[in-house]
Amino acid sequence: MVIRTFGWSFAVTAVGLAVAAYFWGATGFGIVLILSILEISLSFDNAVVNATILKKMNAFWQKMFLTVGILIAVFGMRLVFPLLIVSLTAGIGPVDVVDLAFHDDKMIDGMTYAQHLDEAHPAIAAFGGMFLLMIFLDFMFDDEREHRWIGPLERFTGKLGNFDVLSTLIALITLVVVAQTLSPAHKEGTVMVAGVLGLIAYLGVGGLSDYFETHGTLAHINDEEDEDAAEAGAEPAVAEGRSGPKPVQLAAGKAAFFMFLYLEVLDASFSFDGVVGAFAITQDLLMITLGLGIGAMYIRSLTVYLVRQGTLDDYVYLEHGAMYAIGALATILLVSIKWEIHEVITGVVGVGFIGIALISSIMRNKRIGHVPGQNGGAAKAEA
Repeated sequence: MVIRTFGWSFAVTAVGLAVAAYFWGATGFGIVLILSILEISLSFDNAVVNATILKKMNAFWQKMFLTVGILIAVFGMRLVFPLLIVSLTAGIGPVDVVDLAFHDDKMIDGMTYAQHLDEAHPAIAAFGGMFLLMIFLDFMFDDEREHRWIGPLERFTGKLGNFDVLSTLIALITLVVVAQTLSPAHKEGTVMVAGVLGLIAYLGVGGLSDYFETHGTLAHINDEEDEDAAEAGAEPAVAEGRSGPKPVQLAAGKAAFFMFLYLEVLDASFSFDGVVGAFAITQDLLMITLGLGIGAMYIRSLTVYLVRQGTLDDYVYLEHGAMYAIGALATILLVSIKWEIHEVITGVVGVGFIGIALISSIMRNKRIGHVPGQNGGAAKAEA
């Protein structure tokens, strides 16, 4: 399972580090390795969140996540997107931005490419912060979850979820407060626009995904599989869920497509801090793309591994930990509009929530006598 799932990641690592050593020597090799580790540490919680979505998609779209998705993650989010952001926010032509990015000593308007990207940070943080904040709020206001990690808090917020637009209302109020109190001088409008775009991205892509998921695209697969099974004299396909057997539901078609888009925007929101932080290590855009790309490959492989192993069903609080990590990251991004927060803090907070959630899940499993990997254990009632 490990070789099959992480095989491409191992191969990309070997090739990537070899390329770094060939073109940039021992220094380049070390920098690319550090950037890879940085990306993995900052995005570990991303893998857990991705797995909660990816497990709803069929095998074809899981492969798309590992192939087309990784190309978007590496070249789109780690290379093209920063160039596009600098071009739009600084008013520099695309050709000039590319030339600026690949020449460390070149300046336009008295600033290097890294400085221009840092200047665009308020807009980047507002977009990513609002997108992640909406994910966290919708999770907290969901009153239909089977398991609750921090019981009193989640029961209270779940009841508030009966007010359908509460998460959007809170997000908009937060954006106004952030724009008025944390934005640099003369950038209140930029932060407002970027934050609204982040909100639109979440509502648009997430809403379309939910719509197609609940309007037949998802369920039709199971009906067809059950009909085939019945003709062959077999039992209909079921999945051992946390509360007993349930019909397998794997998204395809439009539902899976919009889930895929949702995953890519989610990955973008998680990658902002890594892309910006990478410039503190090196100004070389190719090194940054290669190093972060290797790390992104491992996050994708880890996501698939969690899905195939059924880890989220065995350790039921992992999703909670990841969502709390998302809430923390959203807060950090919004606060970083005014104050610089080191990437190490972001990574430690995210991994900390995941680690605590894992420990809580292990303690729960011992309490109810569930052995991970054995069918039926997770279906037992909690004590």
